Amino acid sequence: MRLFGFDISIAKIAEKTLAPVIQGRGGWFRILEPFAGAWQRNIEVKFDLVLSHHADFACRTLIASDIAKLRIKLVKRDKNGIWSETRNPAYSPVLRKPNSFQNRIQFLESWVLSKLQNGNTYILKQRDSRGVVVALYVLDPKLVLPLVADDGSVFYQLSVDALAGITESIVVPAREIIHDRFNCFFHPLVGLSPIFAGGLAAMHGLAIQNDSTVFFQNGAQPGGVLTAPGAISNDTAKRLKENWDSNFTGKNAGKVAVLGDGLKYEAMKSKATDAQLIEQLKWTAEVVCSVYHVPPYKAGVGQLPVNANVQALNLEYYTQALQVLIESIELCLDEGLGTGETLGTELDVDNLLRMDSITQMEVLDKGKNVLTPDEARARINLPPVPGGSSVYRQQQDFSLEALAKRDAKDDPFETGSSKTEAPSGLSPAPEKSLSLTHVRSSWSGRRQQRKAA
Repeated sequence: MRLFGFDISIAKIAEKTLAPVIQGRGGWFRILEPFAGAWQRNIEVKFDLVLSHHADFACRTLIASDIAKLRIKLVKRDKNGIWSETRNPAYSPVLRKPNSFQNRIQFLESWVLSKLQNGNTYILKQRDSRGVVVALYVLDPKLVLPLVADDGSVFYQLSVDALAGITESIVVPAREIIHDRFNCFFHPLVGLSPIFAGGLAAMHGLAIQNDSTVFFQNGAQPGGVLTAPGAISNDTAKRLKENWDSNFTGKNAGKVAVLGDGLKYEAMKSKATDAQLIEQLKWTAEVVCSVYHVPPYKAGVGQLPVNANVQALNLEYYTQALQVLIESIELCLDEGLGTGETLGTELDVDNLLRMDSITQMEVLDKGKNVLTPDEARARINLPPVPGGSSVYRQQQDFSLEALAKRDAKDDPFETGSSKTEAPSGLSPAPEKSLSLTHVRSSWSGRRQQRKAA
């Protein structure tokens, strides 16, 4: 078998019995049911419709775009355990340009959207003749099927995907796939999208919007019945209905109807105010936001908290909705690229938690005892300056080394009766002791001199 021009041995794969994971731990077939028995009751969560719900769309695109704008850094750990950015020809090129048709932002956006919409992201690796990963492709989850061998080893069946260079259906070992997944409720190899929990609320919101659209297309007039004071034949009822529908519904809604023979029109459908339409729509949107762990105001639902620190709000959003996704990407890239223990990947979250200019300058100023001037200037994208590689402190501060030398003395604070010896060749300076009487007499003499003058 050949993939990207290289031969992949399938001898060992053929000896194994591979089974799709949907035949394993039960419950997978009911994933699209919002609750048990929903299918029988014709309560269906349609995946494509859920994706069109405004709150669901807002949450997915917000999370994906926020993560996609974070630069992927290759970092190296030094002997002190400090991680700093570095470059390596085996990893830096693929992190900067994952494949031929996607840049870094588009690649990360596809990664996160696949995970949020399907619960799984499958990344196919392309290697060169040295075995180094030179390209990464986000696969369509519908074209990938995880397989488990009888000895527990994992494989992936890939269907034809011309964009990823797969020209025939193949089975590849797990080492050729980066599989990022979350919410693995039913099987450890099968992730679950938040749509599983928020799909019904999204369908509810869409039903309200569709009904409201029809309502306003009818001139915002509710449906009703025509009643007569006595019995009428079916033919008469049919004729009255057809006349009413053709003259007083749709584009003709709102026209004046002239009724005779005691006919009356009675509305049967509740109005939007009676059904609390706005409250219902807001509730469905808040439920969708909750399953993505996105604060509602971030998705345009509800008001921004007043008198709140912007950085604190972004930090809350990061810890609730983004952090686990970001760290999962970093870990998957480390394992997938085989960076080892001293190299790794890191997404630059400074772009996400960026402070306003005043706060940023205050933080840098307060951190001058920890950061060197060059390190502080690098935070605001300024070059180093002469003398900027040292940490500065105030004159009255002592270094830890100096304090350690002081504490190593037998009498660190010189509380004993011993006196400091003068340098050799010099006689000690005479001691000066001032008594209270001497001080008073000196002060009295100076006062008399001033009076005489």
